[in-house]
Amino acid sequence: MKSFLEQKIICWNTESEISTVNDIIVEEPLSIRVQGSPYAIVMRTPGDEIEHAAGFCLAEGVIDTLDDFISIAFCDEDDTNVVAVTLNQKRRKLISQILERRGFISQTSCGLCGKEIVEDLYQEIRPISEDIVINRTKALSCLEDLSKHQPLRARTKASHAAAFYSSDLEFLSAAEDVGRHNALDKAVGKLFLKEMLGNASVLTLSSRISYELVQKAAQARIPVILAISRPTSLAVQLAFQLNITLACLAPGNGLYIFNHANRLV
Repeated sequence: MKSFLEQKIICWNTESEISTVNDIIVEEPLSIRVQGSPYAIVMRTPGDEIEHAAGFCLAEGVIDTLDDFISIAFCDEDDTNVVAVTLNQKRRKLISQILERRGFISQTSCGLCGKEIVEDLYQEIRPISEDIVINRTKALSCLEDLSKHQPLRARTKASHAAAFYSSDLEFLSAAEDVGRHNALDKAVGKLFLKEMLGNASVLTLSSRISYELVQKAAQARIPVILAISRPTSLAVQLAFQLNITLACLAPGNGLYIFNHANRLV
């Protein structure tokens, strides 16, 4: 399945009007099924479906380790819009309450928010204990270079991206999607399935930082989040509680650091 399509358009300005063709990003539903039943449907850009589902399951608390999966695969080899997840018996018993919520709106995707959810997350997610030290100048360079990992954006001007780096700011993985939360799930899933997620310490985002992105980063145990745009108030509150450093671009080739600045020196 293609991640973009050609679309005939009319390009108009005050001096001319011409017919031309633009690349537009594809948006389609991905159904994630757990134990044979529908769990969630997310609107996403086709690509990296298995990685997307793995990252999504980690963020939702469906799995904690790779061993929790018996399998994660397409329902049909020709159907890339449905991914089936099968868990081992021990994990199924441990998360029975989560599985009983099938059909609900995902708490880590756009559409569900509120202080009640954030208060629950304070209690459910362990604060990040890693006290790494990151060079501010090098971290800023990683954020400014995010566009290098956005070939889809170069074509469509419509995708978000997430990229991971080690504590030494070695590039680890990146993903793009029409949805910022999907891009993050895909980038997480790529590392998780390779058992490399433990190497990731810094996350860069093309979007604003909202609370569900902080939640996903916390589930992946990421101590530093850098973004192009500013965070929301709930994102700052949640990150403070979970001991996550938040920063975004500032005028004059700099960073706004919102909390836990001790990691950026």
